[in-house]
Amino acid sequence: MENKSVLILGAGELGLPVIRNMAQKAKKNNTNITVLLRQEAIDTDEVEKRRTIDELKTLDITLLAADLSAPSSELVSIFKNYDAIVSCTGYGSGAGGFQLKLANAVLEAGVKRYFPWQFGVDFEVIGRGSAQDLFDEQLDVRELLRGQNATKWVIISTGLFTSYLFQPFFGVVDFDKKVVNALGSLDTAVTVTTPDDIGMLTAEIFFEKPAIENSIIYIAGDTITYGQLGDVVETLSGKKFERTVSDLEELRNDLKNDPTNFVYKYRSIFGDGRGVSWDFNTSFNFQKGIKTTSAREWAEKNIDWNHSKI
Repeated sequence: MENKSVLILGAGELGLPVIRNMAQKAKKNNTNITVLLRQEAIDTDEVEKRRTIDELKTLDITLLAADLSAPSSELVSIFKNYDAIVSCTGYGSGAGGFQLKLANAVLEAGVKRYFPWQFGVDFEVIGRGSAQDLFDEQLDVRELLRGQNATKWVIISTGLFTSYLFQPFFGVVDFDKKVVNALGSLDTAVTVTTPDDIGMLTAEIFFEKPAIENSIIYIAGDTITYGQLGDVVETLSGKKFERTVSDLEELRNDLKNDPTNFVYKYRSIFGDGRGVSWDFNTSFNFQKGIKTTSAREWAEKNIDWNHSKI
């Protein structure tokens, strides 16, 4: 399979690590990398975003100014110039058909290989009609890709970003109150992976030989229960943390009372426990002997344990 020209969509929290790792491997594989960004993102004066653009320009890649909200016909005319497309758009780029729009444009353009934005949980185990309505469209994309033969596809299941376990918004670890609050139960497990590891493994999977085709690949930085997470937090902090549980009834009531709350949707999904974890030993990285970052290793490096904050 030809992968000589690759278009990466987006350069955010996940896109940037994917770009860095893809660019590194591209040099050894005679592959050209192009990154699609909006013109205003390329021309930005914001310091952090400017730093990102400057970094991208040092990676021997091409920056392409375009807007994914453009009509499908415009996307097709862009996509047809590439052998492969890796989508790192995230959900923020739009709901209500955005992922299907991209997938349809990829197929119409005759792109040989597609890595859709499916970096996350096991949508099929979770099933349709879940608390997170965006997941139904992910299943629609899978059905679309499986229903054709011209474009080969690869889906990478990553679990949750590792940092989210410790972020205040997720409501699991409260450093101030010294509480670890389990979603569902203390025995409920979650698979987590850092964006850097996702980027590294995406590049490994992309350039794997023989080429991976029409497959769902599971990766993992760690698979950990909320009870085990409490042990990690106590060990690293040297302090006792109370263990509490937001059971399924509480999580569903939170969502019922605020049905558009994005975080409540995710808390309900992760509390339910279905499709949000898999055995670490079955992961692509474990099978290949590739080292990834555990939840404990991430916390050791990124949390100021003297002041108990990220």
